[in-house]
Amino acid sequence: MLGLSFMAGQRLPRDRGTWGHLIVAAFFCNALPFALFSIGQQTVDSSVAGVLNATTPLWSLLVGLAIGTERGIRPVRLGGLLLGFAGTMLIFAPWQQGGLAGRGAPAILGAAASYAVAFASMGRNLTGKGTAPTALSAAQLLCATALSTVALPVGGVEPVHVNAVGVVAVVVLGIFGTGFTFALNYRLIADEGATGAATVGYPLPVVSIALGAIVLNEELTIRIVVGMVVVLVGVGLTRVRARVGPAEATTAAAAAGRPGGIGAASSDSPCPVIR
Repeated sequence: MLGLSFMAGQRLPRDRGTWGHLIVAAFFCNALPFALFSIGQQTVDSSVAGVLNATTPLWSLLVGLAIGTERGIRPVRLGGLLLGFAGTMLIFAPWQQGGLAGRGAPAILGAAASYAVAFASMGRNLTGKGTAPTALSAAQLLCATALSTVALPVGGVEPVHVNAVGVVAVVVLGIFGTGFTFALNYRLIADEGATGAATVGYPLPVVSIALGAIVLNEELTIRIVVGMVVVLVGVGLTRVRARVGPAEATTAAAAAGRPGGIGAASSDSPCPVIR
């Protein structure tokens, strides 16, 4: 990400305030959840971990309501969030597995909540402040690397046996699973808000299961297919915006200093529209 940032002519932030916010984002969006996932997955099955991880949009909604960034959420959008989570439950079927006992489940739940805190902080303090998304991503991952390096001695330093397959896997996951993802994540938070950006967690199992069936010939059951459909419907409902009536459009146009009427509710109007 540093290489891409420099190639694009995007400079890293220079003010201390932005770097302070980046350290907070790196802690809650990288260092802390990565550590909690590594702890939790030692005792929690992957299906349970997938469901707990999918609670991030719900945590994001709660954080948004607490700090005032999510106001007047419509029932249809709330229903979409809950429906997306229900679909994730159907896909992973945690009731068929064990692993809810012990420290693993709270650790993964904490990681999901940590992501929500990070999204809210990034949306309020980092997006739309004049720094390009690629440069923000590079700076955040730089901070996360520093935080994780400092924490290494806590778990004990063990010898690492390097092999070509492992190196390639780390490079691919680092570039595509983290680097590019965070650049897109900043754009999503800026465009859709923290809760909207967090809902990308719902389609992840849909994509992974579809790829597993196509590439690896993994089995698709009716339960999984139904769960995938429910997830997609839920995500679709979260994308619904309120329609604007003539009275609302006139009021909003007047507040913006423009002539009233439906035609005045343009793309830069605060009036919500169906997208």
